[in-house]
Amino acid sequence: MSVLIKNVIPDSPSDLAGIKAGSRLVSIDGFSINDVLDYMFYGDDDMGLEFETFLMDSKRSCKNNCVFCFIDQNPHGMRESIYLKDDDSRLSFLQGNYITLTNLTEQDVLRIIQMKTPVNVSVHTTNPELRSRIMGNPNAGESLSILRRFAEAGISMNFQLVLCPGINDGDELIRTLDDLSKLNKLSESDNYATVGSPASTACVPVGLTKHRAGLPPLRTFTKEESVKIIETTAKYKNVFAADEFYLKACIDIPEYEHYGDFPQYENGVGMLAFMKNGFEERVRGGKCKGAKVKTTIVTGTAAFGFMRDLVAPFANVGVVAVRNDFFGESVTVSGLLTGGDIISQLRGMESGELGERILIGGNCLNADGLFLDGTTPAEIESALGIQIQTVEPDGESLFDVLFCN
Repeated sequence: MSVLIKNVIPDSPSDLAGIKAGSRLVSIDGFSINDVLDYMFYGDDDMGLEFETFLMDSKRSCKNNCVFCFIDQNPHGMRESIYLKDDDSRLSFLQGNYITLTNLTEQDVLRIIQMKTPVNVSVHTTNPELRSRIMGNPNAGESLSILRRFAEAGISMNFQLVLCPGINDGDELIRTLDDLSKLNKLSESDNYATVGSPASTACVPVGLTKHRAGLPPLRTFTKEESVKIIETTAKYKNVFAADEFYLKACIDIPEYEHYGDFPQYENGVGMLAFMKNGFEERVRGGKCKGAKVKTTIVTGTAAFGFMRDLVAPFANVGVVAVRNDFFGESVTVSGLLTGGDIISQLRGMESGELGERILIGGNCLNADGLFLDGTTPAEIESALGIQIQTVEPDGESLFDVLFCN
């Protein structure tokens, strides 16, 4: 196989060697080049070659039909990219995406072992029959054997478990965590030179929207069930319950140190502890005493109490929880808020109640600055007649925007 070269950077080694755009890259030092991983492993970033796509070939789509798939719960009429289901092992290494292993060929497995590339795996359960049923793929159970091969080879792995009440929690969760702990001990044995596999496990609650017509019946976790999840995960090393479980259980978020180097941050694990620590460090620094203008922070219903308590000591700062009408009230995280819901719910507030500006988390927007419903911050500004400012969802950024800008 080979890869089409789209452009050659002027004065780069490839340009000086006479390589032209439109040529095809076949091999480097005798090693075949099929995609970005081959290029990165055998080549050099300074070669000066550019390709048609980031992966240098097509992105691999998901072959599963998971009962909890969030993409299947999106309403019709959204951007086409919203409905893309990827399950690409290369993106696991390059961007931290989670893969299910069901897409891997034997060649893929051997390449990962050879290159020692870390992978993030959506496991959900180590019960083969249950995994096949949950993921709607008869091969989902068989692919679990790849985990042991990776552990024996010293591949660093992070695991994700999307938990559904009455399906893969309770005794099934204990079985899964026991099995993953055995993999951990295997990878740490003297027989293998490892880099720490598995590194961590995140237990995340299933997310359910109101757009589930024709999909399997599922429900959200109760307060009592959330408490049990937290109690179960606490018995294992490097196993973390998502922040949502603590909010649902009405249990205080663990301290910053509990999360180590925050390996599951992107899974919503430790985000609130990270924000609190960063914010309070800034407060202890004593840089600013109060917000310069009256500001309202917009958040989802789940984190409302946390955010309210975080800024309670400071004048001129308020917090408003926006209900998620777009996806349904069971979706409570701020990252899935839409511009339309913010407009419709804040428009009814009395003049002056919101202050002079509204802060919205940058995690609500995609790379193009769009909310999930396609609206923009500028449209919110126009509709509400108030300044809209986005802020990264960490404590230091929040403090600086509130008190130093």
